[in-house]
Amino acid sequence: MSTPFELQAKSLSLRRKFLSRQTAVSFAVLGGLLALVLARFDVAWGETWDLMRHMNPVWYIAAVFVHYSTFIFRGARWRLLLRNAARRAGAHFEERHAVYFGRIILMSWFANSVTFFRMGDAYRAYVYSEDARSSFPRAAGTVLADRLVDLSVVGALMGVGLLVLLVGGQITPPVILTAAAAGLLALVAVGLLAMLMARRLVTLLLPKKLADLYHRFHDGTMGSFGALHWVFSLGLLGWLSEVGRLFFVIKALGVSVPLGLVIFVPMANGLLSAIPLTPGGLGIVETGVSGLLQMELTVELAVAVALIDRTISYLSIIATGGIVFTVHQLRGNPPTCGDAAVT
Repeated sequence: MSTPFELQAKSLSLRRKFLSRQTAVSFAVLGGLLALVLARFDVAWGETWDLMRHMNPVWYIAAVFVHYSTFIFRGARWRLLLRNAARRAGAHFEERHAVYFGRIILMSWFANSVTFFRMGDAYRAYVYSEDARSSFPRAAGTVLADRLVDLSVVGALMGVGLLVLLVGGQITPPVILTAAAAGLLALVAVGLLAMLMARRLVTLLLPKKLADLYHRFHDGTMGSFGALHWVFSLGLLGWLSEVGRLFFVIKALGVSVPLGLVIFVPMANGLLSAIPLTPGGLGIVETGVSGLLQMELTVELAVAVALIDRTISYLSIIATGGIVFTVHQLRGNPPTCGDAAVT
């Protein structure tokens, strides 16, 4: 019979093999996608490279700093959602610093950046449930609630950005972008309504064990929504950190872009990176973001901004998130006190 240490070693070995295979497949596919993207753009790549080489490093460092502040705000928001769900379920919640939750989110972003189908979201719930000995379905429900809050904030900020563009009159945004902002808010409302209706159907249609798991997931999602003024305020700060990142990247290149576009583009970035066709939206985000920036900038400048921005929002996440992920796996992070219901 295997000892706990042997089981932990086997689990770690399986995770490493799985991640390495996923990573290899991901980057093989992405190599082809990037080749297609590069072939599609009619860009003077020498000029683009010169622009990138001569950017202001001080503004770039500021962009990095502001970007990573998002994990503090997002960590604090997720902590609040988890606390709300635990209290609603009558379960224990162990108070931890927002940095702890931000670290888990960073690892989940790393996983999303190297695997398909946003597996990092499930990994986030798994890590927390293992650490706190809490219910995985309920933790997964809080992750869904976190995503729904994100969609709401993104939709609202997209609307603000479009309004600023329209009032400024410098750029006329495409109608499809306006529809996307409205559609996001509608999607959140429909999703919550569907969950409310599904609970009754699940009880009738699924076996008791599966129905119990869904009820935990449902309670985690719906039970998260308390102290909404703080939840949405932290969500807003998290996304404004990403707006700040783009602002400083643009400053680093010494160009000027309308405020509405500076607000709107990071929201589009967030939506495009959420599309599970490629890890972290690689290839999709760069094409979409540079296309939006071309409403105001030359193609070379737009591509330079998009690529520099992605060195922070994608490449640096792989580097820093990969280090945090590796340390977490090597340490094993033994569970602490918490809710004993793991299923």
